[in-house]
Amino acid sequence: MKDNDAPTGPRPIEVALLISVFVVAACGLLYELAAGALASYVLGDSVLQFSTIIGTYLFAMGVGSWLSRYFERQLPAHFLRIELLVALIGGLLPATLFLANAYTPGAFRFLLYGMVLMVGTLVGLEIPLVMRILKRNVALKDLVSQVLTFDYLGALAVSMAFPLLLVPHLGLIRTGLLFGVMNAAVAVWAVWLFRHELRRVKAHVAACVMVLGILLAALAGAEHITSFAEDKFYQDRIVFSTASPYQRIVVTQGRAGHRLYLNGNLQFAQADEYRYHEALVHPAMAAHGAPKKVAVLGGGDGMAVREILKYPSVESVTLVELDPAMTTIFSENPTLARLNGHALQNPKVKIVNTDAFGWLQEGQDMFDVIVVDFPDPTNFSIGKLYTNSFYALLDKRLAASGYAVVQTTSPLVARQSYWTVAQTIESVGLRAAPYHAHVPSFGEWGFIIASRRPWRLPDALPADLRFLSADTLPLLFDFPLDMARVPAEVNRLSNQALVHTYEREWGKH
Repeated sequence: MKDNDAPTGPRPIEVALLISVFVVAACGLLYELAAGALASYVLGDSVLQFSTIIGTYLFAMGVGSWLSRYFERQLPAHFLRIELLVALIGGLLPATLFLANAYTPGAFRFLLYGMVLMVGTLVGLEIPLVMRILKRNVALKDLVSQVLTFDYLGALAVSMAFPLLLVPHLGLIRTGLLFGVMNAAVAVWAVWLFRHELRRVKAHVAACVMVLGILLAALAGAEHITSFAEDKFYQDRIVFSTASPYQRIVVTQGRAGHRLYLNGNLQFAQADEYRYHEALVHPAMAAHGAPKKVAVLGGGDGMAVREILKYPSVESVTLVELDPAMTTIFSENPTLARLNGHALQNPKVKIVNTDAFGWLQEGQDMFDVIVVDFPDPTNFSIGKLYTNSFYALLDKRLAASGYAVVQTTSPLVARQSYWTVAQTIESVGLRAAPYHAHVPSFGEWGFIIASRRPWRLPDALPADLRFLSADTLPLLFDFPLDMARVPAEVNRLSNQALVHTYEREWGKH
């Protein structure tokens, strides 16, 4: 058909196929985002994981587009079969990877990229086939613009909904299955649209029913799938779990009490968290003498705030935690709130749910003590909170006589990483007082006090501590030979050497 012979108005079949393009694009990007999120949860370093997943997916789409040239006849039937395959593989991708990580962790990476390659190839096949089907009724000059417009709109819609609506409310497994059902619905639609062209309509209907049945059954049992995978992974009984836009939060309970995991990484164990939080908070707080204004960056579980409130001089505590889900559950869940002594409900405490880097940049308030309790620098988004740019901002918000304390990974397991943080703090003109404590759940763990004045040994500590005492505190600042300082470079925002060093050192263990 020539361009000027094309119909002036869109036919129903054209509208239906363009809507299908929208759904196909949305589903394809959703599977890509889900794979990237899961890879960053399990393998760490979100920048690396998303980059490699996106690259693999786009390469696979190119392969699929190239393969589409070999599909010459029965295009609607081929489109329908491909749509069902995308629905099945893509929809089950998050559930399959969750189960693989729990039961066969060694196969996770192979399965991850294998499924991304398959989904990408199939999605790469879909769009050319739709365009060739539409070409029978749509002018060439309008065809490309219409298909690409709906393709990009679908991608835009899911890219906004994925972090803001889908993951927080449905979780990754349900989200993947829901979009699998949407893909399968497009296949059902295709059966109806092309029922007069398909040779074996009953066989196609049966395939649609089978795929939809599998996906809907999995969707109904999504909670059981999640529990099945996580119970194996965490071993102890899961008493609370949720997914926020930032992380997967899981709390377990076993013989040793409660444990908090973020994206599968242990954050505290009830049996010995007092060792960690006393070591984190009291050397700086007690050395100050009478701190009034205190800030906590990270630490949304409220444990550090609990220790800070043991000082009568404290008038206000500002807790800056990116993830509102953390502060909400540790404020409102009765069991979890008991762990922090209901500290987050204390009238002295103000909770600010925002990025700590931006909060330091935009604020003006000065603080006597700032407690920095971020997760370890497993990726570049966290690594920026360990850079000289961050510590320069920290310095501006610290009172002249104030102290900041930073949790700083293990000086035994990640010796180079630990001293990189010390070097970075000193590079902005602050003094660094490194120390360490033994926390059985983590091993030997490190901290660094940053200040303009030298750190001094406090005369006394709060009376109700379980781990620290005035007599044993000096021992924390003594480093044996295997943890002694080594040369290290400054961790900069433009070149986060710390993330690579950390990954290398922890990867050995």
